[in-house]
Amino acid sequence: MRGELRGWWERGRASAEANPLLVDIGVALLVQAAMTMPFVVPRAAGAPPATWAAYGLSTLSVLPLVWRRRAPLAVLFAVLAANALYRLTVDGPGQPLPYTGLVVVYTIAALSPARGRLVAGAVLLAAVPAGVWLNTRSARELTFSVFVLAAAYVFGRLTDARRRAHRVEAEQAAARERARIAREMHDILSHAVSLMIVQAEAGPVAVRAAPERAEAAFDAISATGRDAMVQLRRMLGVLREEDDGGATGSREPQPGIAELPGLIDRVRAGGGLDVVYGTVGRVRPLPGAVAATVFRVVQEALTNTVRHAGARTVTVQLSYGDSDLCVRVTDDGRGPQAGGTGRRGGHGLLGIRERAAALGGSAVTGRAADGHGFEVRVRLPVPEAVEAGR
Repeated sequence: MRGELRGWWERGRASAEANPLLVDIGVALLVQAAMTMPFVVPRAAGAPPATWAAYGLSTLSVLPLVWRRRAPLAVLFAVLAANALYRLTVDGPGQPLPYTGLVVVYTIAALSPARGRLVAGAVLLAAVPAGVWLNTRSARELTFSVFVLAAAYVFGRLTDARRRAHRVEAEQAAARERARIAREMHDILSHAVSLMIVQAEAGPVAVRAAPERAEAAFDAISATGRDAMVQLRRMLGVLREEDDGGATGSREPQPGIAELPGLIDRVRAGGGLDVVYGTVGRVRPLPGAVAATVFRVVQEALTNTVRHAGARTVTVQLSYGDSDLCVRVTDDGRGPQAGGTGRRGGHGLLGIRERAAALGGSAVTGRAADGHGFEVRVRLPVPEAVEAGR
């Protein structure tokens, strides 16, 4: 039941944001209904008569609210003029609250810039005491009018602050999504292009020395290119699906643990690099985000090994703990550059750290534990509740 009510509320809010004029018309109608009450309820003896002229002038003060978003200050002046005309020309029923003033002050506080709010404040500072003097000339009414109008202003400023916070949150979410897409594109293209370059460079030598190896290298180039195209199409398909509101079909899953053997086979097929893959601990299903991160970490680590390490062997090990997963990729290559702890990996190693941090994990890169080669070590938490449910 609560979910249905929330759904109705979200749909109603989305419809209101898409049709602001209809919302303003609805607000004006509600205000008009409230201002009609003193004209239709029984009147005490000696009270001002509820005439059609008075009702018409009260309606004239409500009508400008339809344009409250387009020109808040102009609507304020129109409402004040209509209320002054009502007080000066007819002796009609009074209102328990300054309905039109409350709506206009709220709108100015929520939508107008600082200069507009200052102008409105100066106008109201003169208009409110003048209106009280024309009506009852009592300090009680003056205090009450100032209080309710100040409350409307405060609510308007709170609405503006909430709107700004939502806008900042949306911009931050968009920036995070752009960064995620950039990491995915980098990992896919960097891995595929690096392997294809290595395989293509080895091709001419293999043609002369071992034709059968050349054929395998060219097959590996083709397979690597096809796999990159499949992953790019998958990613672009997801982006189009999000832009179209999810109406373009089912969303394919991100590559995960099951795709690691295929990735390793493509690296092996490039020639000259022996990849050893193993697991430690009880192998179990992982949440989709963790599995995708493991694949991308291994992919980027192998890409850096192919491009920079000059290694003959690389070991990929997944260690399953009780509440975490440790990914280690270690090669026997030249190790970190002199004077540093990292290897030239462009945005790749940074992307590994960002992926780990996004899931609450950590990443360490540098010289391997035995003092030779390079190691990428990533720890990712796997909550037991999530793990049991997937």
